[in-house]
Amino acid sequence: MSTAAPPQKAPPPRERTGGRLSNGAFALLLTAPGLALFAAIIFYPLLSALFTGFFRQDLRLAGREFVGLDNFAHWLDGDFLTILEQTLVFTVGATLVPFVIGFALALALNTGLKGSGFLRGLFLFPWVIPGVVVSFLWMWIFNANYGVLNGVLMKAGFIEESVAWLGQPGTAMLAVIVTKTWASFPWMMVMLLAGLQTVPRELHEAASMDGAGSIRRFFAVTWPQVRGVASIVLLLEFIWNFQHFDTIYVLTGGGPAGTTETFATAVYQTAFKGFDIGRATALGGLWMLLLLLLVAVYLRITERKGDA
Repeated sequence: MSTAAPPQKAPPPRERTGGRLSNGAFALLLTAPGLALFAAIIFYPLLSALFTGFFRQDLRLAGREFVGLDNFAHWLDGDFLTILEQTLVFTVGATLVPFVIGFALALALNTGLKGSGFLRGLFLFPWVIPGVVVSFLWMWIFNANYGVLNGVLMKAGFIEESVAWLGQPGTAMLAVIVTKTWASFPWMMVMLLAGLQTVPRELHEAASMDGAGSIRRFFAVTWPQVRGVASIVLLLEFIWNFQHFDTIYVLTGGGPAGTTETFATAVYQTAFKGFDIGRATALGGLWMLLLLLLVAVYLRITERKGDA
């Protein structure tokens, strides 16, 4: 009696390797248009601009002359520290003051205040107005001859004669910070209010039952819960103010006597008023390095918040 041989399994089909792209090559192919666009409109102009910082180039004259690090040395040996100091004064003031105001309003609105929805929309009004319009509005308020601020203060008896708020070194920076504060506190209020609304009410109720007062509840319950949001809001506003231009330029143009000049206005004045594109680019390069440090700090904080 013969036994049938077991059926043989067919060999597995061979994978076709010819003509197929690897995953990495396929991903590169998909991202190539975006990378090309990024290189064309961002990367190449940026490198070209930074390269200009090594040349003496006047916008009124043809050609340019290679000067190496002379343009950078001009700033580092000259007004760089003064401009940095004034930029930091504006940035810190225009970040902390609206943060305090925004946080206080967010805390008030988070208590279920009657008409909080209407007040929230009302407080957002300064934020939706274009920055140039805000600047002209406050220029009128600070005007030495017919400004509303001088009129109110004189009628109240706080001052006896008009004050040139934008024309005096002692008050110009303060006026600029006040203007920027009015324009930026609403978005900080909204962000902080969103963070406050994520705090469980059970934590506040438990703390109240333990005898904690409002101040103790704030530091023991509220602040730990919103600290991450507050740090992101502060750092983003700091970065934006570090490169802010329109409010300062419209109100003072960097004056009087350069007391409100920041990196943004100094680069503009050097390039388009002094026509020295080489030195303007060199200052812009130094400014960019400082901004990159701030961005690195921001990315580090968001990375830690994501890992938490």
